[in-house]
Amino acid sequence: MSVDSVEKKGKLVVFSAPSGTGKSTVARMVRERIGGLGFSVSATTRAMRPGERDGVDYHFLDRETFEKKISEGGFIEHEFFFGNCYGTLLDKTMEAVDSGRHLLLDLDVKGALNLKRIFGDRALLVFLKPPSMEVLASRLEGRSSEGPEALKVRLERASMELSQADRFDFVVVNDHLGETVDVVAAKITQFLSQS
Repeated sequence: MSVDSVEKKGKLVVFSAPSGTGKSTVARMVRERIGGLGFSVSATTRAMRPGERDGVDYHFLDRETFEKKISEGGFIEHEFFFGNCYGTLLDKTMEAVDSGRHLLLDLDVKGALNLKRIFGDRALLVFLKPPSMEVLASRLEGRSSEGPEALKVRLERASMELSQADRFDFVVVNDHLGETVDVVAAKITQFLSQS
């Protein structure tokens, strides 16, 4: 399946979900199905994890550089989360839209809603929900990547994010990965083909 740009300006597809919902996996599988859908690489001040690459997984910036970009208005959205900064670079996103390219963005709830405010109907907000908070907690514990306090913070944040789901254009429960990808890919294909 391939979706070509049907008009001069590109469109933005935004995925949001609580950590542990499978957002990155769904996004990767959707991009594999839909040709012509690029991926927006966010900037962060957090340390690079094993296997990550600068400019591919994130633009890894030091705190001083990140704060300079904030003061210059260089982000569509930015946030401080778990002691690190995250943001979506304005110039890279505008460049893609202006050149007619479609981008998929992986943003938190606040960032997704800010982006929708800026880009309006050029953006489709997709929210992925976990089957339940119990399943989400189990998935996060299974990662073994953080301690009990960080896990508690992530679950509290997940409750807040879930309370915002009705502000998104499209909400889907990620219970069965294959079905989720089918439904999301169909919705995005429809959105990208509309003028």
